Amino acid sequence: MDIKIYKDKNEVAVQFSAYFVEQAAGRDVFHVALSGGSTPKIVFDVLAENFADQVDWSKVHFYWGDERCVPPSDDESNYKMTVEHLFSKIDIPNENINRILGEKEPNGEAMRYANLLEIDLDRVDGIPQFDLVILGIGDDGHTASIFPHEIKLWNAEDHCVVATHPDSGQKRVSINGKVINTAKEVAFLVTGASKAEKVEAVIEKTEGSDVYPASLVNPKSGRLIWFLDEEAAAKLNQDPS
Repeated sequence: MDIKIYKDKNEVAVQFSAYFVEQAAGRDVFHVALSGGSTPKIVFDVLAENFADQVDWSKVHFYWGDERCVPPSDDESNYKMTVEHLFSKIDIPNENINRILGEKEPNGEAMRYANLLEIDLDRVDGIPQFDLVILGIGDDGHTASIFPHEIKLWNAEDHCVVATHPDSGQKRVSINGKVINTAKEVAFLVTGASKAEKVEAVIEKTEGSDVYPASLVNPKSGRLIWFLDEEAAAKLNQDPS
């Protein structure tokens, strides 16, 4: 586990963008699963505005780790957010964007997306392998859209699952934990004081932390990297990078 702590969310965005450029360099193809949320929004802005000319976007293929079951025009859509903050600002071929169809019936869409991953990605022990999975962590310890009350979905047989938000009841399509842990690289992007308690629990494996899906992220490759700001890392015994 590699833990990188930076001054604020803007510095996290700059440093993650540099990491992304490095990861994408020299590859014939680069398969990436994106995350939604407030931190990726800032990261996508910085990546598009300051680093776009350093990436051969024709070789980058984008997917999502999870998506809310809403139309792509809805403000809650992770896809819409990514279009606004990244895709609209870079020269990316349309065929390289593989969105989860949030407007479709959730169970059927989870099955379709799982099949898409099987077709597009190499497989390790039958599980599709991303080059990079980007994750966040919720205030409740969820990651992707695997929530604590549905932690059994982590090891679901299907590559993609239908999850239910514990408060709103909103349906979401999410990759499962096996897909996350099969990725060549996994990167957490976490900023803000509200995340500090769960960051401490997950990284330092405090008592009871195993109820948080984020604590189950443990890629077989051993390549797990955390990009944190000082607020999110406030409870850790770590020196800033």
